Amino acid sequence: MLDPSYYEKVDQFVEYHGAKASSLIPIMQDIQEEYRYLPGELLTYVAEKIGITEAKAYSVATFYENFSFEAKGKYVIKVCDGTACHVRKSMPVLQELYKILGLSKNKRTTDDMMFTVETVSCLGACGLAPTMMVNEEVHPRMTPEKVDELIANLKEGGTL
Repeated sequence: MLDPSYYEKVDQFVEYHGAKASSLIPIMQDIQEEYRYLPGELLTYVAEKIGITEAKAYSVATFYENFSFEAKGKYVIKVCDGTACHVRKSMPVLQELYKILGLSKNKRTTDDMMFTVETVSCLGACGLAPTMMVNEEVHPRMTPEKVDELIANLKEGGTL
């Protein structure tokens, strides 16, 4: 059961975008931006508020890869493994992240909810390969050593 403040926040999103079916995606985007994931209880609540079926809301949420039903860390790290990045050694960067954060392919978020590591097919920065993104900031030409520095800085409360 979620805290009532979550539902109050969703009510604000619904009021802003309008209680209509066409508002589903913008409302889901706002929820995910606020909480870093889509709690299932809120998706059900939104469906009821805007007059669509729960199945319709879930079908839209699962269709788009950007939406997540799993809570993510404060820092979402996306490591590109597209062709250019892979050839330029993105896998050692990913392995270093896994090692220093205690994560794996099956465990993507740290217990303290600080970091989530994901692999993506492309970040659209092939000329800067290997590339990773932390939240919305691109980090070009990454190496395991640069990963160590960046994570140490973020753990100490530094900025991106």
